[in-house]
Order: sequence, then C-alpha cells, then structure tokens
Amino acid sequence: MSKDAKNVPALRFKGYSDAWEKRKLGELAEFINGRAYKQDELLTSGKYPVLRVGNFYTNDKWYYSDLELPEKYYAEKGDLLYTWSATFGPHIWIGPKVIYHYHIWKVALKNLFEKDFALQFFEADRVRLLNSTNGSTMIHVTKKDMESKGILLPDVYEQRTIGELLKRVDDLIAATQDKIDALEQAKKALLQRLFDQSWRFKGYSDPWEKRCLSDVLKVNSGRDYKHLSAGTIPVYGTGGYMLSVNKALSNQNAIGIGRKGTIDRPYLLNAPFWTVDTLFYLTMKAAAEIAFVFPLLQRVHWKKLDESTGVPSLSKRVIETLSVYVPDKKEQRAIGNLFFFLDTLIAATQSRLSSLELLKKALLQDLFI
Repeated sequence: MSKDAKNVPALRFKGYSDAWEKRKLGELAEFINGRAYKQDELLTSGKYPVLRVGNFYTNDKWYYSDLELPEKYYAEKGDLLYTWSATFGPHIWIGPKVIYHYHIWKVALKNLFEKDFALQFFEADRVRLLNSTNGSTMIHVTKKDMESKGILLPDVYEQRTIGELLKRVDDLIAATQDKIDALEQAKKALLQRLFDQSWRFKGYSDPWEKRCLSDVLKVNSGRDYKHLSAGTIPVYGTGGYMLSVNKALSNQNAIGIGRKGTIDRPYLLNAPFWTVDTLFYLTMKAAAEIAFVFPLLQRVHWKKLDESTGVPSLSKRVIETLSVYVPDKKEQRAIGNLFFFLDTLIAATQSRLSSLELLKKALLQDLFI
C-alpha cells in the first residue's frame, strides 16, 4: 500500500493512519447491464416486476415479465444497483426479486470493496459530478468511464467503519422523512375530519354557521413595486420574503394568498409586513381566529376558482363570496391550537431533516478523497 501522505481524507477515525491505495473501479467491481425491452415485451402482469430507472424516483407504474433469464439479469434484496441514464446514482435494492432494465447496472463487488462503503463512494462521486455540471441530473454515465474512474481505497476495516457511520446517518434521514410524511398524513386527515365535522372536540356540539369569507375576514391588496425601498420591515410576494421597507402595510398578523401567478399556497404573515401587488393579505374580523382560518383556507382548491385564461389569478370578489362553515370562537381556538402545534412539529422535523442532510453532505466531502 502506498504511504503517500496526500492519499488520506480530511476526516479520519481514530486508529487509522495508513494512506489510501490508488485503484481503478474496474478492478474492484463489475458493472452488469440489465436487459433492454421492447414495449410489447412489457406486460401489465407477470412473474417478475421489471425495474426501470423511474421506479427509483417518481414513477410508481410497474411492468412485468414472464421471461426466464440468466441470473445476472435479476436483482434481489440487498443488491447494489446504479442508474446511469438521465437520473443517475447508486441504490441498495430493498424490494422483491426483479428483472432490472438496461439503464441500470448491477454492481458486483470484489472482496476488497465493502458494499456500504461502495454505496457512499458512488454517492460522493455523484455529488462531485453534479457540482461540476451545475446540478443537472440529465447526465449519462458510461460503463467505460465508470470502470476507468480512479478511486482511493482504505483497507476493508476502515471501509466498514466509514460505511457503518454513513449508513446510520442515512437511516436517520429516512426515519426523519418518514416522520414528516406521517405528520403530513395526520394533518391531511385532520383537515378533512375536523372541517367536515365528522370529528369534534369533546364538549362541542353546536352546529357550525354557514358564512361568506367576507363575514370573517377582510381582503386587502398589496402595493406596487415602485413603493419599495431599503428598510427593516419584510416585504412579501407570492414567492415569499423579498425585500424590506420602513413603513408597514399592516401591523396585524394576516394570511397571504396570491392574486396572480401562485394562487394555491396560503401562508402566514407575521406583523409588521408589506406585500406587493401580486399578493392579497387577509386580516381577521372579530368573528374569526386566524389560527382556525389558516387551515380552513388550506383546504380550499384555489386553482379551481381561477377565472383567468392566461396567468392564474384570484379576484377579491371570488375570495369574499366563498362559502365556509364556522364554529364559535372557542371551538375555533381549540382547532387552531391543534393545527398550530402540528405545523410547528412538522417545521421542526423538517429543520432536523435539513440538518441531517447537511451533515451527510459534509461527511461525504470530508471522509472521501
């Protein structure tokens, strides 16, 4: 093994000091192409699912095959796979036995190359490649280029240590994402059940009143961009925070909703603030609690209220005449407090996920050469 002191990563575990060895990926792994399919060979049902690149990402539609093929064309749980066309990167397959498509490699590792370490090496390499191409995912990685790619490799014990650490971080990221998904599903169910009144808090039984939104809130318009100047008060548009000014349009907390462009994403505006003319801000009247009205408006299918033929837009009239059902203020507070707690928990969990993703990024940069 080379003792070149330069062949070491920026971050190392205690007890490891040897230089990493220069190798070629083709010496450490075999990249096995999957099988190419004609469209008429892809069945709607069959013995084996056909794993395609899209199934790793956004496509949940599956094709099947009854073909019996050489064993190298099958992937089983635990196999290291690499999608190399368009959207690219490494994956550990966790599903049932499948036939994998031509645009996927099965990576058969030699004894010197630990699987968890190899997975993380390929991920670090993917990040480097994306950074060198301004983040584009439309990249084709050729088998020849992959086999000739250089790698600096530690001994198998250090590989295992690095791989185990990064696997734990990946597991934390996956568990945190699962928690976010579960919280968002819970919120979706609560939005449905609490607002159709099939679920009520104990002690509340009075019927809700049918009202127009104009009875519970006031629709206010933002100002033209020409009024903007440097200052300390936040200015909001449909894309969120923009600039700052010294004079506020409102000193009352409100709900922002797009007037033009993005019209389907209400969000809270904490006073004092300013809004531009592409954004309405909705302030509450005496009959309404903002913590209740905010989730109520999140249930509205705003895009269906678009009356334009071009850029999506909402009118003040459409918002004000929208019919809703509203309980008394005490029940509004109970419902609003629940959603405030849930939104706070979701935001905190999303912040934790972001921190873990930043940690993973830093570790990939410092643990590999």
